[in-house]
Amino acid sequence: MSTTKNNILEFENKGLQSVVRVLAVLAILFFFLVSLNMMGGIFKTIGKDTSRAILTLTSNPFVGLFMGLLATAIIQSSSTTTSLIVTVVASGIVPVEAAVPMIMGANIGTSVTSTIVSLGHVANKNEFRNAIAGATVHDIFNILVTLIILPLELAFGFLSGIARAIVNIDGVAGEATIEKSKGFMDYTVKAVAKYFNSLLAEPWIIILISFVILFFSLRYLTVILKSLLIGKSEENMQKAIFGSPLKAVLWGTGLTAAVQSSSVTTSMTVPLVATGKLSLKRAFPFLLGANIGTTVTALLASIGTQHLGVTIALCHFLFNTFGVLLFMLLPFIRTIPVKIAEYIGSLTLKNRIYGFGYILIVFFVIPAIMIFFSGIDWKDVESTREQIRLEEKMKKEKELQQQP
Repeated sequence: MSTTKNNILEFENKGLQSVVRVLAVLAILFFFLVSLNMMGGIFKTIGKDTSRAILTLTSNPFVGLFMGLLATAIIQSSSTTTSLIVTVVASGIVPVEAAVPMIMGANIGTSVTSTIVSLGHVANKNEFRNAIAGATVHDIFNILVTLIILPLELAFGFLSGIARAIVNIDGVAGEATIEKSKGFMDYTVKAVAKYFNSLLAEPWIIILISFVILFFSLRYLTVILKSLLIGKSEENMQKAIFGSPLKAVLWGTGLTAAVQSSSVTTSMTVPLVATGKLSLKRAFPFLLGANIGTTVTALLASIGTQHLGVTIALCHFLFNTFGVLLFMLLPFIRTIPVKIAEYIGSLTLKNRIYGFGYILIVFFVIPAIMIFFSGIDWKDVESTREQIRLEEKMKKEKELQQQP
């Protein structure tokens, strides 16, 4: 009798510990995302007008691509960059065809979040190798899809042509104005980050505190996930979510669409791959699904709006969907991003500097150099930026006058 009671108590204690650990993971993930949004909010405030001015002035598709990449890598939000792109397209300043490379760049830039998560494993060489591989496989996929689809878009208007055809069939016409619907992230993570930023006020203090929160959240996210996923918990996760490539894609799409952020879903896979709880081969289809899921919010928000907004939202959706179909339907192609990511991971095992160098070069150095030497007249950028600020100031004043 006493043995049965002990077994029941032991089972209850294990169940309680698991619940506490799950809540701890969610809390740490919450603060991790808050820290990223705090940093992104500051960089967005500092560079939003400059980014919009460059997007407005550039007609070079490669500059547009790298601008989308760099802007997203800095502000840690592809949805913000995409909204910015939609704004300039909707205003009629930038045509849809010119905006498509910008969308592709934003898609590459959004994967920097999971790459930052990999830095939480820098203390352990083997884990850091796996983490870099788990993060870069998403980057490599987005880069390869861009290399395949961008030439088709530039030569034949591949994405923009299909998107326009779909919009015309649907019978949508007129000037575009997209109203972005608020979701779970807006009312939780983004609201808290905005509150902290308004409370702290000074940009350098916000950046410092957000880095401290980022560092500790990355450190303890890995520790708790490792202790949580042991024995049957690990087996159940493998079967339920990563049991087959199709199942993993559907879970990645559904979860990302539900939380309206690919940062959440992709960030969770990196510690699992790093600690050996999940193989890179099994994680890859899940990340592909996250790529589709991240476009759903903008697509739903654009329904019922005018043709330009729907067209650019469709281009984003089609770009990700075609990429996923290509790599899912052709298994021999599917192994390419995995092998490249594993190679980058093996380089990191030799020397950690390769991991840091990859992040800096791919997401910041190359885009910055390409934009700087693109032939953009920076005097025009400055004057356009001032004009944008003046327009926004006048808009705010008009809104205040209309208030009762």
